[in-house]
Amino acid sequence: MTKKTTVSLVLGSGGARGLAHIGVIRWLEANGCEIRSIAGSSMGALVGGIHAIGRLDEYEAWARKITKASMLSLLDFSMGTAGLFKGAKLIETLKSVVGSVRIEQLPISYTAVASNISQAKEVWFVKGPIFDAIRASISLPLIFTPFRHEGADLIDGGILNPVPIAPTFSDDTDVTVAVNLCGRPVKGARLPDRDDNGRHFQLPDMVSDLVDRFKNGVSGGGINIGAYDVLSQSFDAMQGTIARQKIAAYPPDHLIEIPRNLCRLIEFDRADELINYGYEAAGKRLSGALPPKS
Repeated sequence: MTKKTTVSLVLGSGGARGLAHIGVIRWLEANGCEIRSIAGSSMGALVGGIHAIGRLDEYEAWARKITKASMLSLLDFSMGTAGLFKGAKLIETLKSVVGSVRIEQLPISYTAVASNISQAKEVWFVKGPIFDAIRASISLPLIFTPFRHEGADLIDGGILNPVPIAPTFSDDTDVTVAVNLCGRPVKGARLPDRDDNGRHFQLPDMVSDLVDRFKNGVSGGGINIGAYDVLSQSFDAMQGTIARQKIAAYPPDHLIEIPRNLCRLIEFDRADELINYGYEAAGKRLSGALPPKS
């Protein structure tokens, strides 16, 4: 019987670029690999968790259908100041698509990483409801409200650890493969803009519309789009710097780098392109590099 190459998979943070994780997982499965462990931050925790549940097919089909209208329907506006959206509606929708279990019940090892910003430390979720772990890990500052857990407010795992390799240290697997979504910008990597009858969207426009409609006068007439772009690019640059430090300190066996200028953080309507990009990036980096199967 052919023995599969066993893999510890580290899935990084990076907003919509995290859809490329699906392509990486598909390539590993298609090339005789068995994923036995997953550690993820933010979108890495989300995609990795859904794969661990065993419902990646359902999630991928759902993600490929996302439109501007469907994105708007998932956003539950927060009247507080800690974040624009509460995130509860998104999480409940994902539960309806893929189901929900406790991390202890998963067939593979799984760790979701969030950040306790008041104590400047990582929080590793290795037990409890998986969507609590995911909700904590995806709490992107200013976008989602923090997740309250054991008396502490938790935010996006990528703030402190965009590529969480350390949780895989004790794994008994053949190789560790890490996916960094905050790789250095590559000239020409940006997905081309397209005109598809309004399906393509940018978060600043979406959020500005919502703020104008629901919070007019409270926040000075909406979000400044130029300021959002600066914030988004700054966040990406910060994560990229931290990711390089983490990878240098704890190098994985194989690293797949997704350039951070591939798309904006919230271009979730580009699932088809991003999934394909992840599949091709995995093939370029891993073909012929994994240990031979016996």
